[in-house]
Amino acid sequence: MTKLKPLKLRELISGLREFGFDGPYSGGKHLGMKKSDFVLTIPNPHRGDISPDLLIRILRQAGIPREEWVKKTQG
Repeated sequence: MTKLKPLKLRELISGLREFGFDGPYSGGKHLGMKKSDFVLTIPNPHRGDISPDLLIRILRQAGIPREEWVKKTQG
């Protein structure tokens, strides 16, 4: 399996845009990004990076394979 690295919120948003998500949109406590009718809730860490564990959960919800994410954003 490909190893993921911690990343900033800005990098996560940029990567999701590469996969066709629009936004982020504010609403409530968290941001959201939209692709067609699907809305993905984005955590808003006030400090620090998004951990690889959290990134894996976000990618699963978004339907983005880990290898594709690494190719587009880290490779």
